[in-house]
Amino acid sequence: MSLNQGVVGVYSYVDSVLDAVRKLKANGYENLRVFSPVPLHEVEEEIDLPPSPVRFFTLFGGLLGAASGFAFTVLTSAAWPISVSAKPIVSIPPYMVIVFELTILFGAIFTLAGLLVNGFLRNRAPVSMYDKRFSDDKFGVMVVCPTENISSVQDILNSTGAEEVKVDSIDG
Repeated sequence: MSLNQGVVGVYSYVDSVLDAVRKLKANGYENLRVFSPVPLHEVEEEIDLPPSPVRFFTLFGGLLGAASGFAFTVLTSAAWPISVSAKPIVSIPPYMVIVFELTILFGAIFTLAGLLVNGFLRNRAPVSMYDKRFSDDKFGVMVVCPTENISSVQDILNSTGAEEVKVDSIDG
């Protein structure tokens, strides 16, 4: 039974990260994770990350907010009608402000809930593998592989311009 190891390469340039991801995938390494201080859509496409489900939380929250805004205003007007001249009791234009505000409020709350749920469901890298520089100015490529493949992963990371390569145990 082989122990899984985490190998992390530290990079300064996005092109080097893309080269590393392409070479690793070409050599059959699928368990990759990229750390970046900025969104890298090119890398997301290379790794084939599934789209985030947070957008569906936002859509559901916005639709629920709009529906509750309409329901709130219409039911309030129907329960306590105020007849003014020959104007209808239920009129859409004055209600749009409340509908808009509740759409934004519910959308924001559901987006936050989606971010929390999505954050808890995603796998996390071990704390020992994360470097604070990944939040500042460096990029990282982490590969989880069996112990016998560490040297080939290190060679690939070094050949693509890694400034530093770190190895640490993932399990056990």
